[in-house]
Amino acid sequence: MIIVMKHNATQAEVATVIAQVETVGLQARPIIGEERTVVAVVGDERPVETEHFELLDGVERVLRILHPFKLASRDFYADDSQVKINGVSVGGNRVVVMAGPCSVESREQLMETAAAVKEAGAHILRGGAFKPRTSPYAFQGLGLKGLELLREARDAYRLPIITEVVSPQDVTLVAQYTDILQIGARNMQNYALLHAIGETNKPILLKRGMMSTIEELLMAAEYILSHGNSRVMLCERGIRTFETATRNTFDINAIPVLKSLTHLPVIADPSHGTGKWELVTPVARAAIAAGADGVIVEVHPNPARAMSDGAQSLKPEKFAALVSEIRRIAEAMGRSV
Repeated sequence: MIIVMKHNATQAEVATVIAQVETVGLQARPIIGEERTVVAVVGDERPVETEHFELLDGVERVLRILHPFKLASRDFYADDSQVKINGVSVGGNRVVVMAGPCSVESREQLMETAAAVKEAGAHILRGGAFKPRTSPYAFQGLGLKGLELLREARDAYRLPIITEVVSPQDVTLVAQYTDILQIGARNMQNYALLHAIGETNKPILLKRGMMSTIEELLMAAEYILSHGNSRVMLCERGIRTFETATRNTFDINAIPVLKSLTHLPVIADPSHGTGKWELVTPVARAAIAAGADGVIVEVHPNPARAMSDGAQSLKPEKFAALVSEIRRIAEAMGRSV
């Protein structure tokens, strides 16, 4: 349910509406715009009649949201949301590029990669410090040391950083070092983790689960939004299908579908979406043409020796070519990189 206030509604009238929402056991999430304030009602509002709020002073109208995801819906917020990260705005006219190694392996590897992606035009540096892996014997990341190296690279190259958090217990620690918290595909429905990151004010990149529907992705985002953290970005990273020619099947349909259903920015991950470096650039081009607000790409100075995801990692020169190509696609769409 959305309560739309009149353009001249007073602060006292808004406060009264919020109090009434809370009186019936629901949560109020006010959004104060330039012209008017909108109060989102969170919770099971089915037993509550709209007339309960329509008669209050300052209320213009009350609308019910039909989608199960309320705060993520365009019914709640019709315009495209923008998530601002240290001078970088995700969700606007500019297509944002996030790039870096799958895993932070060493200082030399990270610094070399950071320098390369910065020169090529990346806006945000990615790198994994904690790595959830299919095999318990595979490289699991450097942990705290990896976070320290990421912060060093951020300061050296003036790039905001994004890294994955895999456990609710680690949220506070990782949030101290990173600019964006990434929730990986395997943790999309880790509800304890979603609750924990919702309590932070950090930007969140939420990846679609490998066997999750679009609605399930949006409901996972709703968990974060319901805690008051509105700085959420969604990521299409490919889903698991019967096809074996690629690591995953990149769902290009998901980008325009998400853009129609939600106001949240949508990022494409062609690295995990394909699993093959030679397919990353073509799929990145397609994602930008489909309306993605950015891409997140894995880059490694020596993919053959990478400790994780070498097969889908671009060498720096290939990444530079990717940025050049998606820049042309973006310009054709009236956007920039």
